[in-house]
Amino acid sequence: MTDSTPPAAESLVTGAEIARLAGVTRAAVSNWRRRYSDFPAPADGGATTPLFSLTEVRSWLAKQQKGVDLSDDVRLWQTLRGAFGEDMVAGIAGVACLLAYDDASTLDKDLADLATRLAGEESAAGVVDQLVERFLDSSRRTGSDQITSPRLVRAVSHFAGPVSAGSLILDPACGIGTLLLSVGPVNGPERRGQESNPAAAELTQARADLAGHRDTAVEAGDSLRQDRWPELRADLVLCDPPAAGPDWGREELLLDARWELGVPSKAEGDLAWLQHCYSHTAPGGRVVAVMPASVAYRRAGRRIRAEVVRRGILTDVVALPPGMVASHAQPVHLWILRRPAGASASPSSVRMVDLTANDPDGSMEPTAEQAVGVALVDLLNDSVDLTPSAYVDASHGDLPAEYRALQRNVEERLRLLTALLPALSAGEGPGTLGGATISLADLSRAGLVDLTDAEPRSTSDQLDTEFLRGFLRSTANRRRSTSSSGTYRLDVKGARIPQMAVEEQRRYGAAFRALREFEEHVGEVARLAEQVSALARDGLTNGTLLPPEDAA
Repeated sequence: MTDSTPPAAESLVTGAEIARLAGVTRAAVSNWRRRYSDFPAPADGGATTPLFSLTEVRSWLAKQQKGVDLSDDVRLWQTLRGAFGEDMVAGIAGVACLLAYDDASTLDKDLADLATRLAGEESAAGVVDQLVERFLDSSRRTGSDQITSPRLVRAVSHFAGPVSAGSLILDPACGIGTLLLSVGPVNGPERRGQESNPAAAELTQARADLAGHRDTAVEAGDSLRQDRWPELRADLVLCDPPAAGPDWGREELLLDARWELGVPSKAEGDLAWLQHCYSHTAPGGRVVAVMPASVAYRRAGRRIRAEVVRRGILTDVVALPPGMVASHAQPVHLWILRRPAGASASPSSVRMVDLTANDPDGSMEPTAEQAVGVALVDLLNDSVDLTPSAYVDASHGDLPAEYRALQRNVEERLRLLTALLPALSAGEGPGTLGGATISLADLSRAGLVDLTDAEPRSTSDQLDTEFLRGFLRSTANRRRSTSSSGTYRLDVKGARIPQMAVEEQRRYGAAFRALREFEEHVGEVARLAEQVSALARDGLTNGTLLPPEDAA
């Protein structure tokens, strides 16, 4: 009986980690996957971020003699992985404490010697930074609650704005310190942090000391249940809180003074974190909190959202592009709050910013069309929906004109679809194509096919590329290339195509090309259909579009 149990989480690696193991680029690993039929198949993960068995990868690298000469930094990472497995935060914290405080209590002698030697060649802070960078690359699977992605750090830094040297900064869920230590100048601000994972808190403190953040203190503990800084009031509170489940402590914290905007429900742990941050804000101080997009509209949080708006403490809601978070691809929002100072006037509007169409690595500065100020009274409706796109689109878009343009585009695409379908005539029936076949492997060995691209390509005028690709997508070849889990990967050894004269190949190739273009246009029509439907629904419900008079 075959054991179908997937490898343990700690034995899985990403393509980026394979590149680091072998001392090559990520592109080289992608090339290996295409060129070598014996490269290990993905053991888990999706199509965009496949995960591979570390044991299988090491065996393959050894067989191919790739990455034989490992650098010390790669060897240190591999040794930590072997010693600490899934708990790499503890491993990196052990190295950081060794290099910052000469404390090797959690490391064996060989590992400590390797880390010390590497620090002597480079720098102690540099060694820890390299380990943290590797952890960030691999954190999609484990430890994502302890890290804030570089993209998200950049966005928070941008919207937090300039931070003066005399400021006090607090991060009550600081993880491994990526956000706490990145915002503001290195010297000057006081920094305070808290983290529920003791190893992560220890790593943050050691990173701060190694980097020269002189006035930084980090405590271990759950900030909601065991606030280590109850009297602290900060000029800037940053928070990328952990995923808030139903067990965030509501029952034991029901009468807590921090819920000045209302007691969050079990489903609204994110709003508990938001209020915790606000409770630690000094007069005139600000909160920049990362919130799931659903917090802006979920019914359970409507009452607290209304109070945030009514008191005039919410200044901005920023919808960030998808792909900003390490552990998932869903868009998130930044909520920016300011505690009133003295008799200063409260804002009369909230700035709504929609950056969801932007490149996550591009500019964070919104254009005039991506931001709008919304009066508080316009937010205090039955739903208190604080989703930026609901206001930005309505403010800047000529919705009727946009709808007409999309309508014409859909009509044109539909006409083109009919023309793209090839006029196929009846054949003699299944299995009657007949003739000899040849394997893709033989064609490749003969130099007639190039397998380095995403799809095979003919290198001979006696073989038509579209004919080749079309028959490789046949039912028989797809069945050979699809695993039991549904993952498709071209079977270079088993895939076969019929032998035909090149003129006949080109006839088939033209039909396959037309089908491919047809499929591409179908996908485009589907995208347009979804877009025009959403636009029409928005227009009908907000009064900018009217139904036809004969709709009844």
